[in-house]
Amino acid sequence: MSTTTADDLWIRLKELNSIGIALSKEQSTTRLLETILVAAKNITNADGGTIYLMQGEGKERILKFEIIRTDSLHLVMGGTTGAPIPFYPVKLIGEDGKPNNSMVVAYAALHDCTVNINDAYTVDGFDFSGTKDFDKKHGYRSQSFLTIPMKNHESEIIGVLQLINAKHKQQKSIIPFTDADQNLVESLASQAAIALTNRQLINQLENLFESFIKLINTAIDDKSPYTGRHCERVPALTMMLAEAVNQTTTGPLKDFHMTELDRKELKIAGLLHDCGKISTPVHVVDKATKLQTIFDQIHMIDTRFEVLKRDAEIELLNAKLEDCKDVGAQAIAELEQQFQERISKINEEREFLRECNIGGESMAPKDQERVRQIGTKYTWRNIAGKEVSFLTEDEINNLSIKAGTLTAEERNIINHHVVVTIKMLGALPWPKKLRNVPEYAGGHHERMDGKGYPRGLTREQMSVQARVMGIADIFEALTAADRPYKKGKTLTESLHILGKFRLNGHLDPDLFDVFVREKVYLEYARQFLDQEQIDSVNESNIPGYIP
Repeated sequence: MSTTTADDLWIRLKELNSIGIALSKEQSTTRLLETILVAAKNITNADGGTIYLMQGEGKERILKFEIIRTDSLHLVMGGTTGAPIPFYPVKLIGEDGKPNNSMVVAYAALHDCTVNINDAYTVDGFDFSGTKDFDKKHGYRSQSFLTIPMKNHESEIIGVLQLINAKHKQQKSIIPFTDADQNLVESLASQAAIALTNRQLINQLENLFESFIKLINTAIDDKSPYTGRHCERVPALTMMLAEAVNQTTTGPLKDFHMTELDRKELKIAGLLHDCGKISTPVHVVDKATKLQTIFDQIHMIDTRFEVLKRDAEIELLNAKLEDCKDVGAQAIAELEQQFQERISKINEEREFLRECNIGGESMAPKDQERVRQIGTKYTWRNIAGKEVSFLTEDEINNLSIKAGTLTAEERNIINHHVVVTIKMLGALPWPKKLRNVPEYAGGHHERMDGKGYPRGLTREQMSVQARVMGIADIFEALTAADRPYKKGKTLTESLHILGKFRLNGHLDPDLFDVFVREKVYLEYARQFLDQEQIDSVNESNIPGYIP
């Protein structure tokens, strides 16, 4: 083997140290692998190289090609290039159940040893037929090989690094890999394996964390069939609006910019924004009508109306029996007319209560008063035989709910989910790059004028990201077609309401302008709304928006 000067070795040791620092900083597994291979080629002046990664367990273990580089052939496959590698993986155990010691990369992995070959065409003990076929096809001559297993901190083989054709720096001829080359690359392989393992562990933990988030959201969404995709849609809309703001180059938000880490942080906050709902009682989450508890109690009121009709019929029959002794058919006809009018009134008021039970955006005071009148003007005999008011006070209060289906007490229970969200997220040991998740997620029900909940924050006290999430949460709720008490609104209807919120201090005005101007609403609609909701929007008619 050729010798290496002290100066050359010192230069390469410094380069190895720099490579180690670079490996520890790399975030992408693919780029990390490329950095390893390029670095190994550089410090050995090799013409080509390949990285294999271990996959499978036991007898099913294989070495899969991940990256291939050969400079003189301009061959670049795998990694960030996206170019597929057309070679089959190398099996460590053959079909006969015996170790595959004939393939040099398999041998290095099986025996945890470096294999340094001066000339593949003259060496004994290894099968280089595949290499020779490749050479013949490409007009190449594979000669010197340096094959090194990569071990993690638990001494497990996680891959193999193979270099091909060391080149003389001055003469450019192919030479064997030196002892110094081998020592340096073995050191690099050790650093690389640890860096790669660390990155894989981090990726696995991040994937586990995101899967756990999705598991929580699945549990929340499964609690209610009426908000089944809320935890999916709000994060999606949040990211759409945030990206639109990120691309803004003029106006008050022109200085807002996001890195990839910022995007990840906001996405996680979006996914967790309603995690506190896991503590919200199902009967409140699922309250589809004003009288719904375990079941819809409007059916009990229907039964009472039937009792009223039965009583009216009994009164009619009794009156007929009395009157038919002394009066004629005319009097009986009048009794029947009065009975029909009474039944008609009962049916009308039953239908009115049914409609009230459905809920809506706003109940008129006169309708609320009519509910109370119906509840108190009738009486009926309950199962205990006691004469009682037709509606209980609780039923009157529920049927008189001004908007939606929740009473003030139930709405407070629903609203409490934000407090629980903040407590849950605040209790977690967030890493530095995710430290803002609790603030972003916990601010989606705050208002710009300080009248929101739970903290009563003002616009100046909130991040742009939290304000973005507030708009996303409201717009999703307006357009959602899976709410039991309302239809999903059209774009025009939703933007009109959103514009009013902008004017009354509910929403951030600058973010609202971006939301409309950049047509974020339309991008969201095309992905998530029913076609009949996507109407033609006249932006000049949106309250508070100046085109």
